[in-house]
This record gives sequence, structure tokens and C-alpha cells, in this order.
Amino acid sequence: MTATQSLLLLIPIAYLVGAIPFGLIVGLSRGVDVRTAGSGNIGATNVGRLLGKQFFFLVFFLDLLKSLIPMAIASWIVSRIPNAERGWPLYLTWLLVGFAAVMGHMFSVFLKFRGGKGVATSAGVVLGLYPYFTLAGLAVIGVFIVVFFATRYISLGSIVAACAFPLAYFAIGRARGWAVLGDQLPLLVFAIVMGGMIVWKHRSNIARLRAGTESRFGGAPPATPPPIVGK
Repeated sequence: MTATQSLLLLIPIAYLVGAIPFGLIVGLSRGVDVRTAGSGNIGATNVGRLLGKQFFFLVFFLDLLKSLIPMAIASWIVSRIPNAERGWPLYLTWLLVGFAAVMGHMFSVFLKFRGGKGVATSAGVVLGLYPYFTLAGLAVIGVFIVVFFATRYISLGSIVAACAFPLAYFAIGRARGWAVLGDQLPLLVFAIVMGGMIVWKHRSNIARLRAGTESRFGGAPPATPPPIVGK
């Protein structure tokens, strides 16, 4: 079996693994259906808000692993191919493994093609696509941490990090002499698409941030101001 064939075999497996709704499973194990409580999202943030910080970290780690493991396997397969023999079709197939895992999380076959926002699962893809995305991923994790601790908004940190990721990959790639605009162009396109999808999945959070009603991590949602009589 060739490397490309092995990667193609991994794609549906990655989707099914990514589709496992760990947030829902953890919530149900504690007697809470996260789909009908809080924000209704199955992701780590809603689980943490409903069950406590320790469950946020548990679900985030599980959601990260379900893409990191397929991507680590794919990276091992690709590592056996000399750089001179790699072309854009190989990079594209490599990426599709990670894309399938993210799509599984966002549009789970087990939840009638609904799911989470894909932050943790995208982080697993980034860390697993070594070394091209890993370095940029570590950089935007730093961006997320700075924004989060400055604002206590997980959503805002996720949005800023998602926007920063393709820029970080492009800058690091150019600095290291990678073929960012050549054979590795699929990686840049994927970074832009993945960042855009994360922002799109956070559109309700963006609306709440603009309205001042977004919940800060570890705190209760801000009260909605009462209507002004006569207005």
C-alpha cells in the first residue's frame, strides 16, 4: 500500500473518530444533556460552564486527541517519504485527514450532522501536522493565552487565534524557506479555510461579544439590562 493510499484510508476513520461527541458523553455521564443546557453546544466551554473547570479541560483534551492521533499517524506516514518526492497532492491528502476529523466534530454523524465549534479539534490537527503547522500552532496558542487572560473570554481568544494562524504559518514558512506558495500551497489554503470556519462557528459568540452579554470563563453570564420604559 502506497503512502497516498494509506492516507486515503485514514480519512473516513478520522471523520468517525472526530464525530465522537465527547462533550455530550461527559455531560450525560453527569446527568446533564449539554445540548439543552447553557449555550446548547457540545464543546468544552459549555461543558465547563455547566459542570466545572475540570470538565472543560477533560473535554478539551479528548476533543484535541481525536484529531491529534489521526494526524500523528498521517505525519508518520508522510515522514517516510523524502522531501524531494513530496508534491501538492500528498500535502492535500495529508490535510484531508485532519479536515475530516474537524468536519466530524463540527458535523457529527452521531448528532444528525451537528456538533461543536472545532477549536480543540483544530488544535489537534495543527499540533499533529509536524513540523509545518506545529510551530505556527504553538505561536497562536501563545496568542490565545494572552487574549484569554486579558479578557477571560475563551471565544475571543479562539477567534483571534484562528485569524492569526494562517498569518503565523505564512511568516514562519517564509522565514524557514518552505515552499509556502509552491507545493505547500494546500497548507496555506487549509489554514485560511480552517480559521474562517472557526470564526463562522463563533458567529453567535461574536454577536454576544458586541452586545456585552458573552460569558467570561469562570463567571456567570452577565445580566441582560432591563428595557427602558417609554423607549
